[in-house]
Amino acid sequence: MQIPLVDLKAQYKSIKPKIDKAIHEILDNTSFIGGKSVKDFEDNFARFCGTKFCVGVGNGTDALFLAMKALDIGQGDEVITAVNTFIATSEAITMTGARVVFVDVDENSYNIDVSKIEEKITERTKAIIPVHLFGQPADVDPILQIAKKYNLKVIEDSAQAHCAEYKGKRTGTLADVACFSFYPGKNLGAYGDAGAVVTNNEELALRVRMIANHGRIQKYNHELEGINSRLDGIQAAILNVKLRYIESWTEARRRNARLYNELLKDIDDITPMEMHYAKHVYHLYVIRTKKRDEMKDFLKSKGILTGIHYPTPLHLLNAYKYLKHRKGDFPVAEKCATEFLSLPMFPELEKEQIEFVSDMVQQLHEDNRGYKQ
Repeated sequence: MQIPLVDLKAQYKSIKPKIDKAIHEILDNTSFIGGKSVKDFEDNFARFCGTKFCVGVGNGTDALFLAMKALDIGQGDEVITAVNTFIATSEAITMTGARVVFVDVDENSYNIDVSKIEEKITERTKAIIPVHLFGQPADVDPILQIAKKYNLKVIEDSAQAHCAEYKGKRTGTLADVACFSFYPGKNLGAYGDAGAVVTNNEELALRVRMIANHGRIQKYNHELEGINSRLDGIQAAILNVKLRYIESWTEARRRNARLYNELLKDIDDITPMEMHYAKHVYHLYVIRTKKRDEMKDFLKSKGILTGIHYPTPLHLLNAYKYLKHRKGDFPVAEKCATEFLSLPMFPELEKEQIEFVSDMVQQLHEDNRGYKQ
């Protein structure tokens, strides 16, 4: 049995006629930049998230950058975020001219450790970016309390958390502004790069839209210098089709995760924990094992592809040498980075495939009993 980590082709085949029709409509009317498909998606995604405004942009990294620029974050400022996210979160901070400030993560949720945020705040701090890692929302309420105390902005990095919920509220509605990626492998993925910024703040949404479109709303009327980061018509059309299925796909992911949890329950502390305040959407299903590389190689030998998200915490990358962090500065993230292994997870994953993956994980555990100790 050959089982991929993600199967984008299976999803495409399941909705192929609708996707093909949507693409051909754009080709026929040549609305490649802007147009009705983009406006429709922005309206539909804002409604889906529960926000008043959505601005489609070029990708998730740009979404973060644009949100910060619209909040006047720049040179001399500091922005706090988790140390175990993908580099897009931190590089977007640097793109604004601000300095990234890392915080370690919680042992159970793998999201930013709220108890360690306040000690990182200085007079230069302007914002906090909680990352809803792997599809599980961060614990946002105490972050908002800290932000209110110090007059800071909170920006959700929701790149992996489409349809996730925190205390019954969808991600995208939890803070001042939220940023989404529609990279093809995301729970709601385009067929190329795409992203969005959502907010309930009309002025902020307008400013994001202006910056993303060369600092203008009307042609040649440039209020400021901006960039070129626009959601194109074809990607918007594709996303409009896929948005109709995201809730059922999310429930399939959660069903798959429950089956994994049940089949792997006899191995202590290996399965991910869904926090009491969260509806986890399992963008990734990440287990932990002290013999991660052995597990990865063993599963590959059985035809099972896995992933490592992420092998090196950001503070130990060459890109952040200038911050002068050392190994041991963020012990939880460093430990997780050596133990995380992402098992196959996508809505179309079949029960027999999950059973086979789980059987192989169990087999290695039995052959090498005690690998978690």
